[in-house]
Amino acid sequence: MRTSRRIEVDAEKIRWQLPAWGNRFRECVWLDSNDHHQHYSSFDAILAVDAFTSIVTDTQGAFDRLQEYYTQTRDWLFGYLSYDLKNDLEDLKSENHDGLGFHDLFFFQPRKLFCLRGNELELSYLKSCDDEMDDDLIEIFGIKHVPKLEKVTVKPRLESADYLERVSAMKQHILRGDIYEANFCMEYFADAAIDPLSVYQKLNSISTPPFACYLKNYKHYLMSASPERYLRKQGDKIISQPIKGTARRSPDPETDRSIMNELSSSQKERAENIMITDLVRNDLSRTATKGSVLVEELCGVYTFRQVHHLISTIVSGVPAETNPVDVLRTTFPMGSMTGAPKISALSIIEKLEATKRGLYSGAVGYFTPDSDFDFNVVIRSILYNADKNYVSFSVGSAITAASDAEKEYDECLLKARAMRNVLECND
Repeated sequence: MRTSRRIEVDAEKIRWQLPAWGNRFRECVWLDSNDHHQHYSSFDAILAVDAFTSIVTDTQGAFDRLQEYYTQTRDWLFGYLSYDLKNDLEDLKSENHDGLGFHDLFFFQPRKLFCLRGNELELSYLKSCDDEMDDDLIEIFGIKHVPKLEKVTVKPRLESADYLERVSAMKQHILRGDIYEANFCMEYFADAAIDPLSVYQKLNSISTPPFACYLKNYKHYLMSASPERYLRKQGDKIISQPIKGTARRSPDPETDRSIMNELSSSQKERAENIMITDLVRNDLSRTATKGSVLVEELCGVYTFRQVHHLISTIVSGVPAETNPVDVLRTTFPMGSMTGAPKISALSIIEKLEATKRGLYSGAVGYFTPDSDFDFNVVIRSILYNADKNYVSFSVGSAITAASDAEKEYDECLLKARAMRNVLECND
């Protein structure tokens, strides 16, 4: 049981005070929609801290354990699913280099929860700590976080020639008919110490995406400026919004509109998006009520500070008795970060990529006590192991028969720009 209270706050100020205060706890998740209400956001922002219970596991039996944990708890749960949970679902392995060493699955039941809607902040505390609300609010309103950014020089795990060679190998699989499309990713990394909260704040300020996230689990940190939703459950409705199709922004309005129109009409970019939309439709059908899988929007053009994207919205209905974990189990990993057919793409990706993905291209989000959930896709994100002083981020693109390897490499550089600028302290 929880005790709730609602108060009026300065929304702009509380948006940096809450994560700065939450960062003192061992477990902390901050999710910020940056006012992108068109993405069906339930909250403007939400903070969960201080685990009362938690679950940490490797891939073996991970979804079964998560389902048992959720069923027993029936409370708010926050955490992540790593990409490598694919190994729990199929006969697959992840044996590539892993410099981060994150757990494969982590969720916790927060003692303290804060939900921001407009200028209203709702506090929701477990009964065991609800007498701490007043003291916590005094501390939160007194927060004065001073950003600490140190220049970090990152380097690619793959040099350009190696990248081009591996993309060529993936295209051979496509030409043989093994797959139609696959997402190929590469890592940038550095051995350095950083202040994760300052890095997150800078990354979010230059991108302001709809699914921004700051996550801390002891010495493991995620700083995410994700523009992509993986999956949301709202009552009996499931919503998926895969991104496929990317183009740069221009400071010149006329040129920017021209770039956006070119993206919208690009046969290659639309083909990538439509293939993944079909994959998502198939995934959702595994738990959907008959005839309920629909494409609400196909290849819509959405503009963000750094890039334009093509986003499709696919929905389905699920029976009331469906366990929410089963919806995740039957759709994970998300199609936009894998390929089609999914299992073949997963296997080929593993052979050609140089780095274990881990939390990158996994998902962060929450379950509610009412069996709803919302999860992002972990892209445009920096990961950090404070024990190892290891900093990492990855970028990728969809490879099809029509792909030009050098253009795909350029797309990766475009996607890496925001993370590089933050870490290397560029304007």
